[in-house]
Amino acid sequence: MDFSKVNWDEVGTASIETLQILAASGLFTVLLGLPLGVILFMTGRSASARSRVTYIVLSVIVNILRSVPFIILIVALIPVSRALVGTATGVLGVIPPLVISAAPYFARLVENTLREVDRGVIEAAQAMGASTGQIVRRVLLPEALPGLLAGITITIVTLVSYTAMAGMVGGGGLGTLAINYGYYRYQNEIMIISVISMIILVQLLQMLGDRLVIYFTRK
Repeated sequence: MDFSKVNWDEVGTASIETLQILAASGLFTVLLGLPLGVILFMTGRSASARSRVTYIVLSVIVNILRSVPFIILIVALIPVSRALVGTATGVLGVIPPLVISAAPYFARLVENTLREVDRGVIEAAQAMGASTGQIVRRVLLPEALPGLLAGITITIVTLVSYTAMAGMVGGGGLGTLAINYGYYRYQNEIMIISVISMIILVQLLQMLGDRLVIYFTRK
């Protein structure tokens, strides 16, 4: 293998595109998945019939989206991507399917994390007359913060692998670079560089996430 023939400018561009995809999709995943997870938790523990119906409906939708393989979902959502961002390829085109796939996954992580919060703390807040919104903002989310940060880390690391699969349909980033050059043109050097770059990226993200979890656990 001859790494001297590698176009490092393309590798750099693909790396930046991957970071852009992760930043945008990760942000929207958290913005959508966090409230969805809170709603799942609150309706799941409620005794009212309306809340139970809401929980069942949302739970079914979340389970359906989580069960569809991402490579199939991204193809099925091509019309949705074009309607939302005007394209189904490149950095912008891959963000909608990434968010739609990852948000339900993150929502389940949020729901499970909130279930681990001490019920006594919640009941104490209720006894003091706190509203539902106050309980969520001042009790649930602060108490569950380390677990939520761990869930965000897991979700973003999962998004890294999703961006690689998005390369099969021209999603941009290191995945597309690996497919176009490493697979179709048999340039194994590009494939190796892409894989190593993703491994390093995952390690850095995991280390950052772990440090944040440790920091907020000790506070």
